[in-house]
Amino acid sequence: MRIDKYLWCVRYYKTRNMVTEACKKNHVTVNGQVAKASKEVFPTDKVTFRKDQITQIITVLDIPDSRVGAKLVDIYRRNDTPPEVYQHLELLKLSKDHYRKTGTGRPTKKDRRDIDEFGNDIPEEDED
Repeated sequence: MRIDKYLWCVRYYKTRNMVTEACKKNHVTVNGQVAKASKEVFPTDKVTFRKDQITQIITVLDIPDSRVGAKLVDIYRRNDTPPEVYQHLELLKLSKDHYRKTGTGRPTKKDRRDIDEFGNDIPEEDED
């Protein structure tokens, strides 16, 4: 089965076109070699691809006939991605939430006044 069809069948990508674009950008490798979308995959092949800032590593266990349901995906692949990668992604999400919430825009006049007053509350030390 072609690599683009396989990654679509095991639900890593929403469309085959998205897989093809990832292959064109050299984000997909099979057994350590950069793969075109038409590259054939076989059981025991190791597929590595970059998606959502994560380098996923999977091992092909079997070839599905067509796109499978989410509950049946584990029959056709084994996820060998280290858990530290997922923890790193969670830290990235938390660090982005530390700043302003999405969609709140730039600070209002009241926000700017509050920020300015916050700095004025700190007593200044005299240098003697």
